[in-house]
Amino acid sequence: MSNPRQNQPRPGLGRGLSALIPTSAAAAQTAGLTEVEGAQLREIPVGQIKPNSRQPRHVFDEEAMAELVHSIKEIGLLQPIVVREVGSESYELIMGERRWRATQKAGLEKITAVVRDTTDEDLLRDALLENLHRSELNPLEEAAAYQQLLEDFGCTQEELSARIGRSRPQIANTIRLLKLPPAVQRRVAAGVLSAGHARALLSVPHPELQDRLASRVVAEGISVRQLEEIVRFGDEDSTPAARKMATRPTSPRIAELSHRLSERFDTRVKVDFGKSKGKIVVEFATIGDLERIVDLMDPSIKGDNRS
Repeated sequence: MSNPRQNQPRPGLGRGLSALIPTSAAAAQTAGLTEVEGAQLREIPVGQIKPNSRQPRHVFDEEAMAELVHSIKEIGLLQPIVVREVGSESYELIMGERRWRATQKAGLEKITAVVRDTTDEDLLRDALLENLHRSELNPLEEAAAYQQLLEDFGCTQEELSARIGRSRPQIANTIRLLKLPPAVQRRVAAGVLSAGHARALLSVPHPELQDRLASRVVAEGISVRQLEEIVRFGDEDSTPAARKMATRPTSPRIAELSHRLSERFDTRVKVDFGKSKGKIVVEFATIGDLERIVDLMDPSIKGDNRS
């Protein structure tokens, strides 16, 4: 059965540096962030951007590019590109040509970009580091922000560690979350799969098995410790913890329907069926996650004004 979400990326699930750049002074105050001088966050038509003529890299690995295109289709662009304005509705790339090319290949018309007004790269990096210290990011946003600060802004893991009060191993392990398959990353970003679960899945060698185990975690409420045991034994059905997942007998049909709903909504769905009536309980992590689920339940209301 085809997946109706396959070609519908969900911008905002993992925002990376986008979450660190307030769109206005009022937004900065509300979020508890500092204004980032010399930088604005915009959605820019990809056709208005031209590559940097001084970009030394002209050959991009096709396999890696295909993986990035798939990730953008699944969860959106995690790391915004960096551009400068060179004219009316015209921009030049400073950082992120690979992301820009992959966004075009993914068929998207616009891309999230940091429009840099200053030539002082250190000033921009320091402001982003300051906001990273203050922000409450989900694990995937945090991983994307770390990765972009390291790659695009010449930051070091030692500098990150000193500025945000996290150890180098913590930073490295967080960045590793970006190696998970897009479908698993989507669950982490939506808050239905914890960072602890995600780190446990990193020990699983095959993406297909990572995805299957992530689905079970969401559908069955498997704890981090139980998942670690499953991964350690190498057989998802052989451990005592795995056999204790079901707290009471459930008919195969009810279990199948519960699993299908969990897959559809990317969250844990409980289906209880008693003697005279039943109920469905759909879990969500945030208001944004609830809106995402409601959009899937009733696409006709998508885009309506919500209070």
